[in-house]
Parts: sequence; structure tokens; C-alpha cells
Amino acid sequence: MFSLTSPVTGLAQTGLTSPTYTTTVDTPPNSYAKQWAVTALGGTQTGVLAHSVAAPFTIAMFRPQTFKSLSPVNAVTGVLRAVPINSYKVITRKGVLPLAGQAYKDARITTIIDVPAGSDLADPSSLRAMLSAHFGAVSQQSAGIGDTTVNGVL
Repeated sequence: MFSLTSPVTGLAQTGLTSPTYTTTVDTPPNSYAKQWAVTALGGTQTGVLAHSVAAPFTIAMFRPQTFKSLSPVNAVTGVLRAVPINSYKVITRKGVLPLAGQAYKDARITTIIDVPAGSDLADPSSLRAMLSAHFGAVSQQSAGIGDTTVNGVL
């Protein structure tokens, strides 16, 4: 179950010192999502704004509207005809200024997790290992990813 605990401790980023994000439950975009708004900032985050109508700062998780399951295997070959995918998304959006004096525009991070139907029962440990490695790598390289998005150097 996805449920943020406030405050969220941010990861290392160039120019941010001990960043934290106070969140509150927000109205999600649809009934298949949960959403939180960042209502206050902690640490040193010069020039960063908390959530507002003009400059949103939200974190949302979406689940499939309809869960897909496996169909029976082919009676002759014993092979699955198709393996449908259940997609989950985590979307963080932050209003950013494209140019001083202009209106805010939304920047977005979207993580899509595609899970083959049936693997949640047949191989949950591998799904958890995949997620652990993915978010561990993102966590480890948070500042590097931030630097790349600012200076374009990979």
C-alpha cells in the first residue's frame, strides 16, 4: 500500500541541504490514484516553493483501473496464449519557471512499473528485487540525475 509519511526526507542534490517535504493528502486525479501535495519545505532549498495553484508540487501513485489476469494455457501446447501487463505509475510534478516573469509550467517525473499478470504470485521476490535495484540506483544517483537535468551532461 502506497502511503506517504510526512515529512518526506529528500535525497542529496547539489545546492539543497537536508531537504524535507511536508505533505498532506490531496484530491487525486481519479479514483484509481492517491495523491499528496507538498505543503512545506525543510532544510535549505533557496528559491523552491511549496505547492500552490500556480506552481503545483504533488506526488501521486496510480494503479490499473482494471486488473488483468492470466488466461488458461493452450490445451494442446501447454503455453500461455498471452501475458497481459498491469501498469502502475508514480508521478511527481512541480511547477517551474521557464523564464523569470513568466507563468509556471509543470515539470514531471513518471515512473511506470509494468508487471506481467501472474508474476505477483509466481515470482514476487523478483518483482521486489527489481524495484529495490531501481529505486536504490535512483537514490544512489539522485544528485547525478539532478546535475544531468540541469547541465545536460550524462
